[in-house]
Amino acid sequence: MAYTIDLTQITQFDHVEFVAKQVVEGFITGIHKSPMHGFSVEFAEHRPYNTGEPIRHIDWKLYARTDKLFVKQYEEETNLRCHLVIDNSSSMYFPKRQKYTLAQPNKIFFAVYAAAVLMQVFKSQRDAVGLSLFSDRLELHTHARGGDAHHKMIYRELEKVLQPIGDDVQRQSMVTDTLHQIAEQIHRRSLVIIFSDMLESSSNLDDLLLALGHLRHNKHEVVLFHTFDKQLEYDFAFENRLYKFVDMETGNEVKVHANNIREFYQQTVRDYFQEIKIKCGQYQIDVIPADITQGFEQILLPYLLKRSQMY
Repeated sequence: MAYTIDLTQITQFDHVEFVAKQVVEGFITGIHKSPMHGFSVEFAEHRPYNTGEPIRHIDWKLYARTDKLFVKQYEEETNLRCHLVIDNSSSMYFPKRQKYTLAQPNKIFFAVYAAAVLMQVFKSQRDAVGLSLFSDRLELHTHARGGDAHHKMIYRELEKVLQPIGDDVQRQSMVTDTLHQIAEQIHRRSLVIIFSDMLESSSNLDDLLLALGHLRHNKHEVVLFHTFDKQLEYDFAFENRLYKFVDMETGNEVKVHANNIREFYQQTVRDYFQEIKIKCGQYQIDVIPADITQGFEQILLPYLLKRSQMY
């Protein structure tokens, strides 16, 4: 499968909806409608089974009575409700570049376009969608709806996120508190998709997992796309020299020689995110690594797999 546009030329000044549409059309050409039904469906009628069709909707009880194959047809009351949650804290604006493209993004740039790409899939499947943005507070929360006007509004909000912010703006991540708020405000069972770098203090990890568990307790399906720059944040691929590292959320600084801390840093990061993955597994929450340099296949395929598993 190949993209129909040159992703290296997509910048923060391009129209998010247009780009997302082109990406989806190039990636999953031929998907017209959802092959799965939503959470709430009503039986409409039977029709004769045609040879070669999938057998999952055959009414076997009717077959036992009539010795004929009939397929159940359904009338959808509502399709899947999807809720996109994006971490808009300062750490998501790493790494800083002169110009952002999808070939060289920062984390928030990637998350916004990934969310927009999923929006296009939601639209093709006539799923309802909502959006939440958070940093040190819940910046935006919309209920899941369908319709062009609602979709346009969400695209506008996503484009606002891409507007440049000053270097002096420091927005700490309050993942735990925000997820509790979102869990309380999403009243109907939904698929909740979170984009976050999950850079919380290790001392807050248990509270963070409880907040994710709150979503599961409320019967939501949860997919967490752990959004990161693998080369810099996992591999610590910095040259063998002295660096000044600045915490983008607090402004705290530390000067250190890269080689002196590389091994310790790599092990600490691996342990931290492995613990998140294990504990999320206990809540049946899917944690998907999302390297910002690797495109959208890593987003679309897990989403489509998750959706198929929900029916």
